[in-house]
Amino acid sequence: MKNNNFLTLLDISKMDLKNLILRAIELKKMIKQGVVYTPLQNKTLALIFDKSSTRTRVSFEVGMSHFGGNTLFLSHRDTQLGRGEPIEDTAKVISSMVDCIVIRTHEHNDVLKFCSKSSVPVINGLTELVHPCQLLADMMTFIELKGDIKGKKVAWIGDSNNMCNSYINASKQFDFNLSIATPKNFKPSLYNEKDNILLTDDPEIAVKNADLIVTDVWVSMGQEEEEEERKKIFKPLQVNNAIMNLANKDAIFMHCMPAHRDEEVTSDVLDSKFSVIWQEAENRLHAQKALLEYLLVKNN
Repeated sequence: MKNNNFLTLLDISKMDLKNLILRAIELKKMIKQGVVYTPLQNKTLALIFDKSSTRTRVSFEVGMSHFGGNTLFLSHRDTQLGRGEPIEDTAKVISSMVDCIVIRTHEHNDVLKFCSKSSVPVINGLTELVHPCQLLADMMTFIELKGDIKGKKVAWIGDSNNMCNSYINASKQFDFNLSIATPKNFKPSLYNEKDNILLTDDPEIAVKNADLIVTDVWVSMGQEEEEEERKKIFKPLQVNNAIMNLANKDAIFMHCMPAHRDEEVTSDVLDSKFSVIWQEAENRLHAQKALLEYLLVKNN
């Protein structure tokens, strides 16, 4: 039986993930061709966001609009969660009124608790542990441009954050080789020595012969007090032209954005022929539409 929730990439089988990505590419073509497809009429998606968002919020709201459905956006100021209502109680109430829920919050355990009492599918819109929706877009973008990512080399350069953890999960589900360059003492929480993953503090080693190079900001939401210290620690891990030139000649660069130009990545890389960040960002819409269809149409 298919999993009715999407909290990490591991919640969907390898085959279903592959088909979901192919479906996302198909849905994107349909939009470009002006095809009207509204399988979620009279369905409502609740967005419960405890963190600010641009791409996640816009892509889910527009996606539901394309599908003929509705969205209900709730910040922490809009619900009783902000006044101490147990998250499990909120889950029971909201899930009794809507058809699917996206949660974007800090603690991954809060999503697990919400999911345990929800009567409808729950999607992880980002936690401190993982950001699985972004990986759907990243994988879609690579496959659109380069074909199957199986057996390819991906280099993660930078912080051992939720995106790094998501790439660890993706390497298992999409069967690519992953090299991670993070500072010493910044080992990713999901890293397992049994996995076929290279862990180093040298970006040149990680990026050698890579097909895809990915990075993210050095200071995530909630780490603002550590900003100056983190900048010093991560400075040797900046993605610049010298690093990109060590990868394969046809390698591509991704960043989930927002990017801090000339910190984790130089502007000349962001704006270069290597960069596919704008296609990657747009693909959040199409990949998440495929996910909604999978959970609410094909999973019923």
